[in-house]
Amino acid sequence: MNQPEPPQPVPARGILTIPQPNLVTSLTESFGLSRGLAVAVLAICSLLLVGAGFFFVHSAPPGTITITSGPEGSLFYTNACKYAALLRAQGVNLKILPSRGSLENLQRLANGNVPVDVGFVQGGVTNETASQLVSLGSVAYQPLLVFYRGGTVETLAGMAGRRLAIGPPGSGTRNLVLTLLKANGIQSGGTNRFLDWDAPTAAQGLLAGNVDAVFLMGEDASAAIMRQLLLAPDIQLLNFPQAEAYTRRFSYLSVLKLPQGGIDFGKNIPAHDIYLIGPTVELIARPALHPALSDLLLQAAREVHGKPSLLQHKGEFPAPLEHDIPLSDDATRFYKSGSGFFYRHLPFWLASMTSRILVAFVPMVVILIPILRSIPHLYRWRNQTRIYRWYRALLALERELLKEPDAARRQTLHKRLDEIEREVNKLKVPAFLADQFYSLRSHITLVRELASPKPSQ
Repeated sequence: MNQPEPPQPVPARGILTIPQPNLVTSLTESFGLSRGLAVAVLAICSLLLVGAGFFFVHSAPPGTITITSGPEGSLFYTNACKYAALLRAQGVNLKILPSRGSLENLQRLANGNVPVDVGFVQGGVTNETASQLVSLGSVAYQPLLVFYRGGTVETLAGMAGRRLAIGPPGSGTRNLVLTLLKANGIQSGGTNRFLDWDAPTAAQGLLAGNVDAVFLMGEDASAAIMRQLLLAPDIQLLNFPQAEAYTRRFSYLSVLKLPQGGIDFGKNIPAHDIYLIGPTVELIARPALHPALSDLLLQAAREVHGKPSLLQHKGEFPAPLEHDIPLSDDATRFYKSGSGFFYRHLPFWLASMTSRILVAFVPMVVILIPILRSIPHLYRWRNQTRIYRWYRALLALERELLKEPDAARRQTLHKRLDEIEREVNKLKVPAFLADQFYSLRSHITLVRELASPKPSQ
């Protein structure tokens, strides 16, 4: 016997289904915006968000920068290696590009086709090609050490007629030595012989007697070479009794004193105070260097060069000393107030991300919030004004109806009431003003009832 099929459920009827509003509708109903205005607000917010995101991504500091240093083994190169180790600990790779010295470093920085960002340049070698560069300040003194053989030489002028190793082309040493020798009336030719040897070759030549004097600076000579010559028994270090006069003639030079016994107390080397001259070494960069990397480099410079030595006091460098190249705005800020709060208390990558978030998104929020908050008020005021306009017309009409005894005139006023009702029914108002809209319509009905003649008892 077949069992009857169970009855199928009958779909419920008369149940109201409320559609879920989309984002535009939500803005329209929640903030009282027209659909067009809501779309415009969403478009503007989206564009600002995209712009902020683009700025956030493209304002990130590069993960790799390049420093042009000096010959391998020189103090410039050694210091660059120390910088690289400190930056590596912060997640930034510092590539070291060896060079012949300050002049080549300056030329590389001035040439936009050479991929370098920063470099060591001694004061006094700048020229018109450096007009677009900026300085991060001076990081150390760069003494000029003049080693020679033979009897004691009282002044630099006593080097006339000798074989002199003045440094290779492209070095700041050579540039400074030629300037100083010219000021003493010594030029190449005749009995004067200038040799373009690098520091190791010049030092070995002096020890072997193949050259009479060598000029060395930290940009192209290592500390080991200088110490070797300082301790050599037949080699002397030139004293500059005219050091003060040199600094008056050449403003980028400083007077430096190597104190008696500073090299070796036991052997009393040097046997007396020796006055030296030399420029400061500046950290020169391209203007496009990221501000965060500028701070990071100066922090590294403070770690590397801030310690005391024979020629400087603790904390003397880095310093906001500039010569021909102006100090950058980022460096000026660093010397005045140090690194930013986030860079002092957070890892570099996190501090960079936090700073960029603040710069990219916070201003957008600060600007948008007052604007977005004011738009609904303005829109509400505009729509309420439309409703209030009909309320004013309704109030005026009601007063006339209650006071008008003439039937024909009252008929005309009733037609005006019908017109008001038709116009009100055409109004398009947002959902948040629905209560006022329906109140207006009910009040129109109320006025119609009050103005209608009462039925006789």
